[in-house]
Amino acid sequence: MAIALFDLDETLIDGDSDYLWGRFLAREGVVDGARYEAENRRFYEDYLRGTLDIDAFLRHQLAPLAALEPDRLEDLRGRFLREEIEPRILPAARALVARHRAAGDRPVIITATNRFITGPIARLLGVEDLIATEPERGPDGRYTGRHAGIPAFREGKVRRLRAWLAERGLDLAGSWFYSDSHNDLPLLELVEHPVAVDPDPRLARVARERGWPVISLRGKPGEDGESAGGAGAP
Repeated sequence: MAIALFDLDETLIDGDSDYLWGRFLAREGVVDGARYEAENRRFYEDYLRGTLDIDAFLRHQLAPLAALEPDRLEDLRGRFLREEIEPRILPAARALVARHRAAGDRPVIITATNRFITGPIARLLGVEDLIATEPERGPDGRYTGRHAGIPAFREGKVRRLRAWLAERGLDLAGSWFYSDSHNDLPLLELVEHPVAVDPDPRLARVARERGWPVISLRGKPGEDGESAGGAGAP
């Protein structure tokens, strides 16, 4: 059984769930719209440039989890999933995950976005295994606004994956990883089958140089002429 790893944002869904969550909270009046949106945009641009301060970003992103009552959080998340996420789940992404499962591989979503947001998205995609940034909870069960452990970002994804594999007695023999972002190069370089999915310009360049498959889950032809997850998939 091989491990088939999938980034989430801009890979399996058409958008960035972190960014969309912040915009949703601003629209709902839960946070100061103008200020929060400006910070959200700044952090997102840092992410695209590869200069994101993950600790600063997580303080920004997790603050509303601590500020809101649990029932209010659950209500907001439910509506966020229905309004912003479900329409953005790519049919070709579902098909790609299904092909790996049919081939006997174990699908795993690995994402820097926190588990509060991504846990339900993984379930919508039918993926049981999720490695995500963990929001910290206090003794009362409420979120503290801080993260616990290593964020699943850049080299942190590699560290979190290695720990996850060790706990289960698994390895990376025959492994796959699908991602859109150059921030995932540390993990793409680790697996046996790296695949660039609708990649950003830097990842597209690296994929060309290294001969990695480039595919689209949005129906756009990839650099190898494949779309809808055709290239490299089982």
